[in-house]
Amino acid sequence: MTGIGKKLKIVHWSSLMPEDRQNLLQRPVSRQAELGESVAAIIRQVRSGGDCALQKLTLQLDRVEPLQAELGSTQMQIALESIEPKLEQAIRDATSRIGAFHAADIPSRRSVETAAGLNCEIRYQALSPVGLYIPGGSAPLVSTVLMLAIPARLAACREVIICSPPAANGEIPPEILAAAHICGVDRVFCAGGAQAVAALAYGTETIPRCAKVFGPGNAWVTEAKQQVSQDPQGAAIDMPAGPSEVLVIADRQADPEFIAWDLLSQAEHGPDSQVLLLTDSTELAHAVIEKLQTLAPGTNRAAILEKSLAEARFIRVDDLSEAVRISNAYAPEHLIINTTEAAVLAEQVENAGSVFIGPWTPESLGDYCSGPNHVLPTYGWARSFGALGVSDFMRRMTLQQASRSALMEVGPTAQTLAAVEGLEAHGMAVTVRLRQAREAT
Repeated sequence: MTGIGKKLKIVHWSSLMPEDRQNLLQRPVSRQAELGESVAAIIRQVRSGGDCALQKLTLQLDRVEPLQAELGSTQMQIALESIEPKLEQAIRDATSRIGAFHAADIPSRRSVETAAGLNCEIRYQALSPVGLYIPGGSAPLVSTVLMLAIPARLAACREVIICSPPAANGEIPPEILAAAHICGVDRVFCAGGAQAVAALAYGTETIPRCAKVFGPGNAWVTEAKQQVSQDPQGAAIDMPAGPSEVLVIADRQADPEFIAWDLLSQAEHGPDSQVLLLTDSTELAHAVIEKLQTLAPGTNRAAILEKSLAEARFIRVDDLSEAVRISNAYAPEHLIINTTEAAVLAEQVENAGSVFIGPWTPESLGDYCSGPNHVLPTYGWARSFGALGVSDFMRRMTLQQASRSALMEVGPTAQTLAAVEGLEAHGMAVTVRLRQAREAT
């Protein structure tokens, strides 16, 4: 690990051929390319075996047997009472900010008269039940509970379900349960991995079949989400996902230690995470690499960082506008702009999951407590997907009603378009009504 700085090199963008530039922006290749059939087998087991299969798979894959399969409001309340007051206050503080931001984004019912007597309406309906997957592993992801459950409740979903894997003691960490209680989650099930996604998508004897499955996870969870979303009998999912990533744009005025910690905070997520620095200052790039070499070995995830930083990119650009153009091509999950005119530069951003502007806005704020959601498109999906929001927990339905006079005004347009498309029945559905409407006048 101590030699990591020697492995990192600065690449001058202007010196690269187009093919080399494209290769430089490629994400790391998944290390589990043959995962599909294994996940499909897990899904089949859960669909056919229900709760029994889920229990066996948890014991087989997580190597632990849950002490309790389902936890309700009583257990969540007990968990809340068991956590440190400082943590409870932090959860409530984050909840208020996340709630305030998402409440401002609640879709509203609208009605538009597109012609005299022709009323067209947009109505939003909450999905229910919704399944929230909260990863376990090395740390309880309390923040993910908040980011998923708060918009679900603001959308007025009738039933909000959580699945989270058991820790080594066979229990869901109390911090997860406490956050779930504060956010008004209805039911919590102790199950993780691809098997939990299958249970949420298809249902078991105890876990309700959910309309949509939300939340991050490892390669197994991601593959399971993709498979159930492609099955008409499965469930919708929030968005495609991949390893975590951050791209930082910085100039010579930026603090190298700020940038180093920003890069490390994403690189520590996993060995497949990717971090990039784009700068117009070679001196800054060298300073950041030196900081990484000093700081990374002393962290509690040094082994992970050794692998993920091997895929780090340090790109020297001619100017900061070029840096934004490169960022737009890469479409990062997180984009940090740490420059003297950061807000001006941010106006040029087109493709990014979430943007952090200026030296005092670390990505960590967005992960935990500033307000916007931290469930974001990765792996370049920011070109077509956005951050999770309240509308993701709802479906949009349109309604329309025409008066007789409105049909007489608009109907001929429908007749003409139906004729050019060769759809006779479409045209006749209008024609017979127009005939009667004219006879009645």
